[in-house]
Amino acid sequence: MERSAGRSRRRRRRSRPVLGGTLAVATAAALTVTGLVSTAQAADINNAKNAGFESGLANWSCSGGSGAAVSSPVRSGTSALKATPAGQDNAKCSQSVKVKPNSTYALSSWVQGGYAYLGVSGTGTTDVSTWTPGSSSWTKLSTSFRTGANTTSVTVYTHGWYGQAAYFADDIEVTGPDGGGGEEPGPVIPAAPAGLTAGATTTSSVALSWNAVSGATGYKVYRNGVQATTSTGTSATVTGLTADTAYQFSVSATNAAGESVKSAAISARTAKEGTGPGPGPAVPKHAVTGYWQNFNNGAAVQKLTDVPADYDIIAVSFADATPTQGAVTFHLDSAGLGGYTDAQFRADIKTKQAQGKNVIISIGGELGTVRVDNDASATAFANSVYALMQDYGFNGVDIDLENGLNATYMTKALRQLSAKAGSKLVITMAPQTIDMQSTSGEYFKTALNIKDILTVVNMQYYNSGSMLGCDGKVYSQGSVDFLTALACIQLEGGLDPSQVGIGVPASTRGAGSGYVSPSIVNAALDCLTKGTNCGSFKPSKTYPSLRGAMTWSTNWDATAGFAWSKAVGPHVRSLP
Repeated sequence: MERSAGRSRRRRRRSRPVLGGTLAVATAAALTVTGLVSTAQAADINNAKNAGFESGLANWSCSGGSGAAVSSPVRSGTSALKATPAGQDNAKCSQSVKVKPNSTYALSSWVQGGYAYLGVSGTGTTDVSTWTPGSSSWTKLSTSFRTGANTTSVTVYTHGWYGQAAYFADDIEVTGPDGGGGEEPGPVIPAAPAGLTAGATTTSSVALSWNAVSGATGYKVYRNGVQATTSTGTSATVTGLTADTAYQFSVSATNAAGESVKSAAISARTAKEGTGPGPGPAVPKHAVTGYWQNFNNGAAVQKLTDVPADYDIIAVSFADATPTQGAVTFHLDSAGLGGYTDAQFRADIKTKQAQGKNVIISIGGELGTVRVDNDASATAFANSVYALMQDYGFNGVDIDLENGLNATYMTKALRQLSAKAGSKLVITMAPQTIDMQSTSGEYFKTALNIKDILTVVNMQYYNSGSMLGCDGKVYSQGSVDFLTALACIQLEGGLDPSQVGIGVPASTRGAGSGYVSPSIVNAALDCLTKGTNCGSFKPSKTYPSLRGAMTWSTNWDATAGFAWSKAVGPHVRSLP
């Protein structure tokens, strides 16, 4: 901010002889030359370096390796800070900033995610800080400080809070007089993007992705030389295309300085009419879901045809993330599964569907890194899942994202997928217990947002410890009360009973904690649907249309001699 120039103050004088007037003018001129008349002061600058993390963590130091520069979410540019508290570390990231003594500075940062603090220390006067308990969108934190008489540098920092989610920070400013480091140069026109590739296609769209360009704040996508769309990330989907038609695509990078030259063009062809999966079998009124492992972790190795008929929905675990944010792919682990070939796998999907079973692809798992938190990633998710459905014949998708979920954009992704796949699409979810404690949680909000197209939520009643039931009391996992009192939260929180299932491990080896015997599962089903076999908690009403139960996994069930499915499967089918 520029400051107005000061002006010399002069007294009015009575007229004097010409000689005296000449002397007065000369004297005033002399005063100006010697600097006694004040001049304009320099404009304030942002004294922070790498304030938008466009150069990674350069100039910044984060405790315990807690910080990283990420490409999404960002407020501006191509990067932002993501810092993740862990244990006794609050994910503090700091920078030493040069300042002028006896000066006032404005301190600000844009933050998102979990608890986020912004502060400054070493001011020589009063150190200050400000914070927010978290936000799903970018929020500005602002404060100010004054330096002491001998202060030439301060430490500016951000941090989160113990046990809370990761926070994001971007565009940090320490605005005031130049402390000696000068302001970083402004943007230059970015380079042309590289690595442009075509991904999933439909009869009317092509998904594109490319490499990030340093200094870019956005991208323009061209179809046959004409701008088709824009993106703030490194992917986009061009829509409104004609089936079975080849198109040329290129992309340019933009920022405040201008637009780069276009990338090398690539060609991509839209899908033919009539491709894709046909309608799948209807999901039974009461259904059993089982996860099938596409890996060998000590449980029995299975082919899909080894999965017993007691399972109505088979969730193939898991799809893998791709370099394009939000997009997923699937590769059969033939070697780990004893030589199970891709051709056999595809044929077995059709066999199971012919038997009236739905085979779906599961996204996530404990180690899953799929992130859907902006429009581009939502579209990439929908397009890539639909491409897998077209390729393998999957009947739908299971959402098992255990490392965070954004309700706004996952809702968009699933609605886009539903628009492509039609009314027979099967959508299941497997949130953890903590995710369904309140309707304000992102998982719960997603389930309610897609209630009209949602098949079932099979919450994981394990690996969670004690939790609150719908009556406000605390229940420990491993009991019938834990299952019924927590299911009640979903049933009374807005989900239809047909959209609620009980998810448990198939054996003691299937989870770290929370295993219950099949008899406990059956008792909980009876309590919720008929009001019988309850523990100390008894719901205020019954829910006869409760969907059923889920287990991790069909492989662990096989390892234990199918004790779980043999007991729970028939019981689910006997529900009202």
